[in-house]
Amino acid sequence: MTRPTRVLVLSPRFHGYWASLERALSARGHDVRTVTYDDGSRLSRVVSKLAHELPERLGADDARRRADTSRRARRAVRDHDPDVLLVVKGDAFDDDFWDLLEQRRQRRTLWLYDELRRTGHTARSLEAAGPVASYSPHDVATLTGRGLRALHVPLAHDPAVTFTPRTSEDVVFVGARYPAREALLATLHRSGLPVRAYGRDWSRHPVDRARTWRLGHPGLPAGRDLPRGEAYGVMAGAVATLNVHGDQDGFTMRTFEACGVGAVQLVDRADVTVHYEPGTEVAVFGSPDEAVELARRAAADRPWAEGLRAAGRARTLAEHTFGHRAAALESLWLD
Repeated sequence: MTRPTRVLVLSPRFHGYWASLERALSARGHDVRTVTYDDGSRLSRVVSKLAHELPERLGADDARRRADTSRRARRAVRDHDPDVLLVVKGDAFDDDFWDLLEQRRQRRTLWLYDELRRTGHTARSLEAAGPVASYSPHDVATLTGRGLRALHVPLAHDPAVTFTPRTSEDVVFVGARYPAREALLATLHRSGLPVRAYGRDWSRHPVDRARTWRLGHPGLPAGRDLPRGEAYGVMAGAVATLNVHGDQDGFTMRTFEACGVGAVQLVDRADVTVHYEPGTEVAVFGSPDEAVELARRAAADRPWAEGLRAAGRARTLAEHTFGHRAAALESLWLD
């Protein structure tokens, strides 16, 4: 147990992962407060969608949104006056926010769960952010090459999130809809496998179509967005769950969550060996045909599937929880 520290976490509200991080840091003895800098009531989010997202989709600058977000973040830093500031993602902040941090000279760390090329970070913000923890090994190497302090901190599973397995014969996918993911699910669907995707990008519900600014749907069996506990239950109870990355060098949160809840994970990257043992803890596919074959095996060979479930879960609890990641983040402000 380390010396108690007053930690302020500035995080997006994205799927409630801020609560997992807060629990993990609190368990290490810190006094943790979290401010979700994109938070607001349902009404305010609707207003924001119309006032900001629609104009931005039509080509307008997002400067006003950044200014509003940064103003809330600066106020949180001043009001809480923490010993340590942990910023998650943080590319929604303007230069005034980073100027404030440099003026205060307090310990701080930035945690990124996406590649730098997909964020709005600049050389200026990265220099001001303090040590950077990233899920991307490539970005860690790039930042280190620039003379910045950076550490590879993968994503994680939170075993404190409760769930009830929702038993089904489906092969499921939970997450955003991208062309490669849609193509893979379509291949499995055409092969006769029972496939179901979950998330607002897949859903036929009119509210989800409005939220994602679309008229059509992918034509696959689909469900709406799920709270994290329900998503865990869907993955744990399904015949298998797909984890499809695409153009990423870091591993998704789903990599650790699927194994953590005891799901049969079919993952598209052979380099998952850095975290899990293929064939023992996860099943790796290199093509849609291999994914079809593994999904059919998961349905037919239950002893094999149960072995993956048990071994993947055990490995996750031993090495890949938010508690493990909190210790790594802590090392960046204690050294």
